[in-house]
Amino acid sequence: MATKKKSSKKVAEPRKAAAKKSVTEGKQIARYWWTYPAKLITEPVMWQVGKKFDVVTNVRQASVAKDIAIVSVQLEGSRDAIKKAIAWVEKKGIAVEPVEIGAIAG
Repeated sequence: MATKKKSSKKVAEPRKAAAKKSVTEGKQIARYWWTYPAKLITEPVMWQVGKKFDVVTNVRQASVAKDIAIVSVQLEGSRDAIKKAIAWVEKKGIAVEPVEIGAIAG
């Protein structure tokens, strides 16, 4: 009787599905009222914050006039990045106040 040779080819084992990480894993969400003085209304401050501090910015509500702007901003990122972003915004001359979550939730 002839004996069969074992194949030298390895059979690929099915790959285990990689555990999906949440986009927001390890991140926090914080909401603030930013009150812009007239001189900063046309500056792209929110864009700068997103670029400089690796946070996601989201305008939740806004009221803009010729001499003042009040914007409800949601920031998403690490706690440290959010703290640094807020300090930078305040240094630029924008007043920052935390939002009461119930006021604009949803």
